[in-house]
Parts: sequence; structure tokens; C-alpha cells
Amino acid sequence: MKISEIYSHLNGLEFLMVHKPRLWKEVQDVISAVNSTTCKTKISKEKTMKGALLYSPIEMNKEFARLLHAKSWSESRVSYWVTRDEKLIRKTMAMSPKQQKEEIESAGETPIFSYNQTDFVKDRIAIEVQFGKYAFVAYDLFVKHLAFYISDHIDVGIEILPMKSLQSQMSSGVGYYEGEFYNIVRQGRGIPAVPLVLLGIEA
Repeated sequence: MKISEIYSHLNGLEFLMVHKPRLWKEVQDVISAVNSTTCKTKISKEKTMKGALLYSPIEMNKEFARLLHAKSWSESRVSYWVTRDEKLIRKTMAMSPKQQKEEIESAGETPIFSYNQTDFVKDRIAIEVQFGKYAFVAYDLFVKHLAFYISDHIDVGIEILPMKSLQSQMSSGVGYYEGEFYNIVRQGRGIPAVPLVLLGIEA
């Protein structure tokens, strides 16, 4: 596969090129190594394209996972405790998970365990390979990457998305680069408050 478009949000790409050039090269190498032909295995059951041979999100995810794991990119989780009280949430947000739980309990509220998980993290860079529904992309961009950045686990989040030309050969409802690029630009220059690199890929 190949990278067709790149968008750097809050100097995410510039940070990679200056501070993590080796990792940036790894990302490019992995994308280049994905054989899109072997991922075109899904027979459509949708009315509008019944019987058509489509790119399989499952197979593409497997291929990306295989190649990234081979370069030691691994899963990471950020755990935290939440509750119903806004002031308490704001007070505990920057604390460690243990401190959050204790603070919430001492205030007489019930702590609820939660976490954010990302599949590929290495040397403070996170990658999400997203061939799922539109809502999953928004969650990556405005929740996952931001949570890891605020908790000081990453410096940059990378989101890999299909270009519309690739997405049109997949199941309906899959998010695509042009649409998500618009969503980020529409929010203004500082939102989300995390350096990001959006990559639009094609076969």
C-alpha cells in the first residue's frame, strides 16, 4: 500500500521527523509492505454491491498488526477511575490511578474503573490503524490519543485511514481520510489538543 495524503496537526509530523525519524521510517516501511491484493477477500452481501469482491478490514488489520509487531510496536493501556461528580473528576484527573481511587472514595463517591487501550505504541508514539466505522475514528482522535497524551504516555498519535478511493471498495460505513480530515479542520487549529499525524492510504 502507499501513503497518498498526510496531515500534520499541532506539528505532529514535524516532531516525528526531528525527534523520531527512525520510527517515522518504520511507519512508512510498514505501509509499503502491506500487500493490498491479499486483503481483497470479502464477498459483499450488501444490496448495493452484492457479490462484489471487497477489501477486508479484518485482513488488512491482521497484516498491519503482523508487520508492526515484528518491529516491536505493542499494545498499551492507560487506566483511570471515574465518578459522577464533575469537581471530583477535575481534581483527580492528573493523579495516578491509585490516588484517583483513594480520593474518590474519601469524598464518599463510588470509583468506577476505566481504561483506554491502543494497539501499537513504541517509544512514546501511538498508532491506530482504523478500518472500522466512522464513530471509532472520532473516538481515536478525540479520546484515545488525547488520553495517552494528557497522561504523558505519548508525544504524537498517528491515525492510519483509507482514502475514499480505497474505502469505496470496502463495506459501507468505514471512516475515510478526507472525511476525518474535514472533521479535524472544522474544530479549529487547537482541537484536539494532541499532536497528530493523519495518514491517508491507498492500494
